[in-house]
Amino acid sequence: MLKKILPAVSYIFHPIFITLYATIFYLFSNNSTFINQEKIFIIAQIAIITVVVPMLFFFVLKSTKIINSYKVLSVGERKIPLIIHCFLLILILKKTITIERYTELHFYILGALTSTIIALMIAFLKRRVSLHMIGISSLTIFIIGLNLHDQVPYTIAIAFLILMNGIIASSRLALGNHSERQLIVGTLIGALPQMLLLYLWL
Repeated sequence: MLKKILPAVSYIFHPIFITLYATIFYLFSNNSTFINQEKIFIIAQIAIITVVVPMLFFFVLKSTKIINSYKVLSVGERKIPLIIHCFLLILILKKTITIERYTELHFYILGALTSTIIALMIAFLKRRVSLHMIGISSLTIFIIGLNLHDQVPYTIAIAFLILMNGIIASSRLALGNHSERQLIVGTLIGALPQMLLLYLWL
């Protein structure tokens, strides 16, 4: 049973979905003033850019044997997906999630871009970190930031995300995908940029 649950958790909280989760929470938070049409439009854009497009790239990379697995377990296979992710996040910051209209989410994505660049640099040094932990820890800090900014108690969401940090870390260890050090470093890479950028929008 546990062997089925742990992979499912890893897929649900795959890094490719985290920006979409952050966007949905931001747009539908209690302090949101966006109309429904705008919410749908933004979510659709983010879903296409951060989920659909990367999946298409993964399919092409797998078909051309540039990567051997969609899990991109080796250091060498991570470089191209991370570079693509960087460019997609830059596109979002420039064209979709502007600082004037979506300030908080803009800085979250800027933090995600910073974390991705750090992960890419580490990949070029032939080292691996947990991209899952980068994603879930960055999302956790962002929701905590919104809690402080909106003065609305997102207690259940924060407690759930903190719990998921532990479950995802455990699943990555149990599945043999990462070492404890890689999980810790991944958590720091995800959380620290978000914490530093909080000072710009809180």
